[in-house]
Amino acid sequence: MKYPVFEDLIIFENEDYIVVNKPPFLSTLEDRTPNTTNLLKLARQHNPELQACHRLDKDTSGCLAFAKNADAYRHLAMQFEAREVYKVYHAVVWGNHKFEEQLVNRAIATSAKGVAKLSPQGKSAETYFNTLENYSRHTLVECLPVTGRLHQIRIHLAYLKAPIVNDELYGGEKLYLSSLKRKKAYHLKQDTEELPLIKRFALHSFNLGFLLLNGEPVKVEAPYPKDFAVLVKQLRAH
Repeated sequence: MKYPVFEDLIIFENEDYIVVNKPPFLSTLEDRTPNTTNLLKLARQHNPELQACHRLDKDTSGCLAFAKNADAYRHLAMQFEAREVYKVYHAVVWGNHKFEEQLVNRAIATSAKGVAKLSPQGKSAETYFNTLENYSRHTLVECLPVTGRLHQIRIHLAYLKAPIVNDELYGGEKLYLSSLKRKKAYHLKQDTEELPLIKRFALHSFNLGFLLLNGEPVKVEAPYPKDFAVLVKQLRAH
């Protein structure tokens, strides 16, 4: 895998913070895969003082904040703890849904294998959902997590019978272009295997908002990466 240049990922920077548009397929911190890099490693090549203030799943793209000093890190960590950070994710899900301030308030428990499930014995988890766009058999959904549990958005959408496209862990099937086009209009070259429209689950951290050390609010927006943008474009076209 060709690793991105950290400077090219930056979408906001001041004297205390850097917010990047995290690419998919890159872990935030060390993961179990040997001989791979991660975003924190790339960040520290840019500035050895940087600390990741939160994390995104390896497949999730979008807004991720780093602090340049201990005060900045503490300041944002307290906002995350107090649930004062504004977080907006976009997801492409299976099914045609009309969500309007739809709240899922279901506790989540995690296993040692890093898989989450709904369980009354788990930790409280809340997410709001809104429909942004409807397609024939899919929906672009805005997700606003109040809490920050492992796989929270993914499992809450699965609970709503709206699993994320290509999130096979939680019931979201792969999506192929041939299933969007009429059979006559889609021809695959002989002996070639069709690839899914997106090779990861379709979840993107679109907005991140928090207070700077001087009390001033900042709201950062991360444009869709190419794979997510292509997926949405194809769904709009069919």
